[in-house]
Amino acid sequence: MQQTRQHILEILRERTEATVDELVNALHTRIQHNITAVTVRHHLDILRGEDLVTAPKVRRSGAPGRPQYVYALTDKAREQFPNNYHRLMQHLFQQLKARLDASQVNVILEGVADQMVAEANLPAASLNAIPMAVRLDHVVEYLNTHGYEASWETNSEGYILRTHNCPYHQLAGEHGELCGMDMRLISGLLGVVPRNMGRLAEDSESCAYLIPVPQPTTQY
Repeated sequence: MQQTRQHILEILRERTEATVDELVNALHTRIQHNITAVTVRHHLDILRGEDLVTAPKVRRSGAPGRPQYVYALTDKAREQFPNNYHRLMQHLFQQLKARLDASQVNVILEGVADQMVAEANLPAASLNAIPMAVRLDHVVEYLNTHGYEASWETNSEGYILRTHNCPYHQLAGEHGELCGMDMRLISGLLGVVPRNMGRLAEDSESCAYLIPVPQPTTQY
């Protein structure tokens, strides 16, 4: 593969996502010579054509100004990087299920989710005072740094949080307990328990979570 495009893939792997300007700055550091945004966009178009980079998505920041568009690796690109995580996790799950009953496995995964919530360092103590849209911005930012490709949108019933990528998709189909772990993670991050509306593991386009807004009661 052409060297600049290989660098772009490596940067996206390290950062999960990046804008064109962020890629320009990172490439300048790596290759020690100037590269323009036009050139980077050209390489991104080629990588998209090879199904190695996703189409640009809006990065939600909550701040005013022009929207920022970010790029990320596709599953096909991630599979090109050598790792042994899938096999290791597969063996770990097999050992857990061989030695523990289902409830004990779930307790362990719930503990993992709770630990992730704690490490996210979101203002849990005052979540109820934070508007849901602001909470969702924080949660999406956190999830995206962990490979979920998350986004949110409004809905007639409230809000929908979507995760377009499963960081452990190779395991989730066989080990549905991971979907339960994600539900606990998202519930802990949001401060409310959402309603599941679809799962990537069940061939939906995304894992979708509905966060309903309480309807005001009518006074008579």
